[in-house]
Amino acid sequence: MTTTPEVRGRTAGRTEKSRSAAPRTVVRYVLLVLLGLIFISPLVFMIVTSFKTRGEAAGFPPTWIPDPFSTEAYTSILGARGTPVLRWFGNSLVAALANAALVVTTAALAAYALARMEFRGRGVVFGMIIATLFVPPVILIIPNYLIVGELGWLNTLAAVIVPTAASAFGVFFLRQFFLSVPEELEEAARLDGASPLQIFVKIILPLSRPALATLALLALLTNWNDFLWPVYVLFSPEMQTLPAGLSTLQSANAVRYDLLMAGAVIASVPVLVLFVFLQRFIIEGVSRSGLKG
Repeated sequence: MTTTPEVRGRTAGRTEKSRSAAPRTVVRYVLLVLLGLIFISPLVFMIVTSFKTRGEAAGFPPTWIPDPFSTEAYTSILGARGTPVLRWFGNSLVAALANAALVVTTAALAAYALARMEFRGRGVVFGMIIATLFVPPVILIIPNYLIVGELGWLNTLAAVIVPTAASAFGVFFLRQFFLSVPEELEEAARLDGASPLQIFVKIILPLSRPALATLALLALLTNWNDFLWPVYVLFSPEMQTLPAGLSTLQSANAVRYDLLMAGAVIASVPVLVLFVFLQRFIIEGVSRSGLKG
């Protein structure tokens, strides 16, 4: 089969473009690998340090390979009576899961009303909710503490679950996602006799699983990593959450870096596992939530 000069010219042009693009692709991948190593190196160093001995963990210059390899830090941190790490882990897990469920529930209901329901002052209400994002959370510590104290929730997990159950960011995030859902689906359901609640539960929520999963993960991480508020409202050692409890290791053990790193590894495992399993929903939820304003 013979080829015309025009076809040969196009083929040669594609080959020349691919050759010129090859060096740029190599440079791009090298930069991405280097950037990935920079971001992952603190995590690797944390894990490595948790398997060092007490002396090696505090030594200078720091080493990347434990010599000898030791599990002393994990044995000490999990077996000490004054540091019930597993209890702290359970408290953090219960509080984070319960708070994430409340945040998703309240934000989904409010966001759907602001995205689909027509009522007077809807824009004003949404604007007031967004305005609360500019309020520094630290100035709400005293009012929240007084409210929690009046409710009798001090030194209970309810104190770290309920106060942040209403999320302004969650309302904004889900509202943007709900606006991207075609209204024709809801109109067809109304013609079939579905009520607003049935439309919300059977149509909107199933279509919004990526956004709901993303918000749930963000809420869980926020509660899981919270340090300041649990310190104020949780007093007894057995009621502490993991970040607040791990902070006591520094004073109680004269800065045992191996213990601190072991505790940090234990605290980071659930976060990494959740991200691995939910990253597809996170990417889809974030990408779709900004389609329509």
